[in-house]
Amino acid sequence: MVIIMNSRKEQFIKEIVDTHIRQFVDGLETRYRAEVDDPLGVINAKKNNAFISQLGEEFMFYSAFVRSFDSSFGKVLENMGNAIAKISFTVKGRIESYLLPQQTQHIDFLMTAYEKRDARPSTRDYQNFNCLVPSNVTSFLTSHETDNYFYDEEKGCHYLIELKAGGDLDNKKAKSEKIALLNEFFILKNALNNNETVKIYFATAYNKFGEGSPWHQERVQTFFAEDELLIGKDYWNFVCNDPEGYQVVFDQYKISSEYMKNALERIKLLYFHSISDKKAL
Repeated sequence: MVIIMNSRKEQFIKEIVDTHIRQFVDGLETRYRAEVDDPLGVINAKKNNAFISQLGEEFMFYSAFVRSFDSSFGKVLENMGNAIAKISFTVKGRIESYLLPQQTQHIDFLMTAYEKRDARPSTRDYQNFNCLVPSNVTSFLTSHETDNYFYDEEKGCHYLIELKAGGDLDNKKAKSEKIALLNEFFILKNALNNNETVKIYFATAYNKFGEGSPWHQERVQTFFAEDELLIGKDYWNFVCNDPEGYQVVFDQYKISSEYMKNALERIKLLYFHSISDKKAL
């Protein structure tokens, strides 16, 4: 059975994608225009690297641009995902409750077991964990800011997500991401104190092996079970709450990216002319 996305919802998603891309590109172009005469600007600073500058102006330009682009575009994708999620979910931020020493100790126990390969990650490792709660939890009160906390009121389900662009993490970072999510999980479960469900996910904005291909990142999979992963297409389908979500998002992105390509050409022309003009003086 083929499920077709509601046309109004589809239009909302397309507008969100287009708006976020255009705002990002406008900010990027404004920044680079402002830095064109600044010797410490991102692109101009590359000229001081003798090894890079010897490879030509275009290589110098793109090596500076891509690094800056990668560091900021990941946040754009995260903000885009959150904005889309608001169509179907309640998007929340701060979690406030308590975290018990027994819960922290259990997290440490799990991390050690995963690292030593004594156990494979499973949602049962924490979903089934219970401990005695003291009558006074004042000394254990804490709060946690999370960028990706979605609540499905209809299902009574809370989702905590850690999103990375491609998910290429080292072992230490993968471990810290799981610890952070488990801390959030227990704090939220303690805050709810009811039968509502809490689920945690490690997500990526794209599948670095290609959409439709198996995703293999051993360092991440050392700490995360398969049903704790939302990779590329699965992430966008999730935030859209629709099996056609990824396709709608990416189809619009292909259209909106033309705006980005045109801006890139203008920036490149600006810097090439600037560099050439200075050489001619």
